Formats: sequence, structure tokens, C-alpha cells
Amino acid sequence: MKVLFATGGTAGHINPALAVASYIRETNPDAEILFIGTADHMEARLVPNAGFDFRTIDISGFKRSFSPKAITHNLKTVTRIIKSTGESKKIIEDFRPDVAVGFGGYVSGPVLQEAVKLGIPTCIHEQNAYPGITNKTLAKQVDKVMLTVEDAKNHLEINGECVVTGLPVRGELLKADKAEARKELGIPDDKLLVLSFGGSLGAAPLNEAMFPILLDSAESGKYCHIHSVGTNGGEYLEKFEAEGFENGKKGTVEVRQYIDNMDVCMAAADLVIGRAGASSLSEIEAMGKASILIPSPYVAENHQFHNAMALVNRDAGFILEEKDLSGESLSNMIDELLSDTDKLHETEKNAKAMAILNSREKIAEIILSLVK
Repeated sequence: MKVLFATGGTAGHINPALAVASYIRETNPDAEILFIGTADHMEARLVPNAGFDFRTIDISGFKRSFSPKAITHNLKTVTRIIKSTGESKKIIEDFRPDVAVGFGGYVSGPVLQEAVKLGIPTCIHEQNAYPGITNKTLAKQVDKVMLTVEDAKNHLEINGECVVTGLPVRGELLKADKAEARKELGIPDDKLLVLSFGGSLGAAPLNEAMFPILLDSAESGKYCHIHSVGTNGGEYLEKFEAEGFENGKKGTVEVRQYIDNMDVCMAAADLVIGRAGASSLSEIEAMGKASILIPSPYVAENHQFHNAMALVNRDAGFILEEKDLSGESLSNMIDELLSDTDKLHETEKNAKAMAILNSREKIAEIILSLVK
């Protein structure tokens, strides 16, 4: 059995595909698995490091601008699309897969389209509540469409079967225990814990709003707080140090550059604050956490807003748009939620109800069901 995966660009596309591919490899040791991506994005590092064969095509996405630089880029993209079609066809004909699956990103487009033309069974997975352009196009052509949340179906024209599968979540998160996590972090029994982060790189607007909140909390000690400024947020670590933080700690507040034990920190948290990427939300749901979501307005199709609203509309989370974000507005939301434990627990319950904990298995089963 041969399975072809096409994905790339961001970890949000690549890591779920790797989770599913790893499960297929575990349960079908004889399966041959090949990934197609680009040479200049993170799939070129992540896929080989996970032990999978990897081939590349030369393709890029379009820029939504009429600047001279964007126009030049888009003209090159047209040329690359034509070239990548031929490259995809050759790789597919050489590998001869039994099934081809796309996990998003523009690299999926030419690969899945060529697979359809060659009569190979195909399927795609959409991570976000508002699908990207590539999956909107492919949904009309492939045999099966898999969705993280039901809401995405409203934005797609689907000719094949559609199944809500959820998004794979790292196993260590599912195994984490709140009591043990709080003990490991040294959180007192009489304190609630807030966890906040803006992704691995950090988010300057969140860091800016969080700065006065963390200073106040460090003095008042009203609750415990762990915050990550991100790898691009080093200047904020210096600002906290100037305010008396030692090794990132002061009172009940800890500020880190990066959270490398997210399973422990999220398990211990009573309230999570962050962006609304698909992977983060799946983790919040899987662990049943109340959250304040601040969607990034800089992503394609404003899809993080739609991701957040999938929780908000089910009373499973709260939204604070970046245009309304300030130290005061965020502080008020935090205080309101932490002072209403009934509301906090109801939100946790609703978030947990959205979780699909066997997502990896469901996706793999659908992929393999297409093998003739």
C-alpha cells in the first residue's frame, strides 16, 4: 500500500499530517509513505526528521497586493504553478500511490489535481473553520473531505463525502493530569492559574497588553500567571527585568520566552489566553479549558476569527478582537471570568464537548478506506 501526502507552509498543516502518517506507519508497517512539499518551507525539515520520504515541487502562493513587488511575485507564481503541475505528475507516476491526501497549503493544489486526473482516490483535510483557497478548489474534485469543525462545511462546495474528524492532538497533552501538573509547577492550592501565549514567535499586541496586567498581578498576587513572550519577544523580557523580575519571575508571575512544557502548563491552567490557530484550539478543546481568544487579523481569509467563533457560538470560549485589545480590556475579561467559577466550569465543559479525541485514527481510517 502506498500513501501520498501533500502539505506544507506552516506547522498547522504539517504536524497533523505527520501525526496521521505516523499512525498509518505504526498500524501498517508495510505501507510506503511519501510526502510532497516545497524546499524552502518547514516541511523540508520536519518531514525528513520524522523519518518519511520527501520530494519537492517549486510553487508559491499569490500575494493580495498590487505593489510592484507583489505583481512580480505573482507573475513568478503563475510560472511556478505551470511547472509544478508537471513536477507533481512525474512524482505521482513514479510513486504510483494507492491514495493521495492533502493537508492544506498551496502545495496541495497541483498534487491533488494531478492525482484526480490520473484516477487516484483522493481526500483532503481542512484545519480551519474558514477554509483556504486551495481546499475550496479541491473540495469540488476529491472523493472525501475531512473537516476539523462542522462550520467549515458552510464555506465549501463538496461533491464527495464530507466527514468531521477533528484535528490530531499530541498524545502527551491527552495524558496530562491537572493536579500533578499544578504540583509540578508549584501552584498553591488556593490560587487559579492563567496561561497566556501568542504562538512560538510571540504576538507583540498581546505582549503589550499583557505587560501592565502582569506587573499588577506580580504585586497583588491575586492569581498565578505564566506568560510566553515568544522567540521574537526578547525586548519584553528586558522590560520585565527592569521592573524587578529575576529570571523571569516575580511574585506569582512567571514570564518565559518559550513554553517548552506546554502539556504541563496547559493541564494546570484554569484560563488560557492566546491566538486562535486550529492546533491551539484543538488542544484547548481536548483538555477542556476556558479561553480568551485573540484572533490574529493578519492571516489569510481572517480564518482565526472564524476558528474562535466556532467556540464562542457554542459557549466554549470568549473572543477579544485585536482592534479592541488593551491592558484594560483584557484585564477586565480575566477578572470577570476568574471571579465566576460557575461560568468558568461551564465553559470548560462546553469546550471539552467539542473535542474529538480519536481524530488521528478517524482520519487514517478514511484515508485507508479509499485504497482499492
